[in-house]
Amino acid sequence: MSAVAVMYQRILVPVDGSETAQLGLAEAVKLASALKSRLRLVHIVDELPAVSPQLFGAVYEGIYDKLREGGQAILAKAEDTVRTADVPAETQLVEALGGIAGEYIVREANAWSADLIVSGTHGRRGLRRIVMGSDAEFVVRHSPVPVLLVRPQQ
Repeated sequence: MSAVAVMYQRILVPVDGSETAQLGLAEAVKLASALKSRLRLVHIVDELPAVSPQLFGAVYEGIYDKLREGGQAILAKAEDTVRTADVPAETQLVEALGGIAGEYIVREANAWSADLIVSGTHGRRGLRRIVMGSDAEFVVRHSPVPVLLVRPQQ
């Protein structure tokens, strides 16, 4: 077995249902298939920071329940993709308590002892990146393991 195959046995893949996340997942599946690796598919359910649960009570809970359900559906679809390729995988729904999704991705990589993170990215630059933020950039800067970013074809 090659050194690369030994190094990348546990590949973490963040999924959010976007086209770019699908590209990252497809690349992770190719890698995992070739290297006989295991995948962990992670979806981050972001809290609604602009909405106070104390003020909106049941309405807030209803919205957050819908976000959880949507996250579970995204994970199920991603898991189906992986299983079709006969790659072993597990899923993890992470409920964010503020902060940015990238922070939770790095935490999951640490907690699961990932060897590699494979993620789709929009590849934004300049003002759009500053205004919209970049979870991918956060992950690259803080990840304890190598990160493979997959961009859409331009």
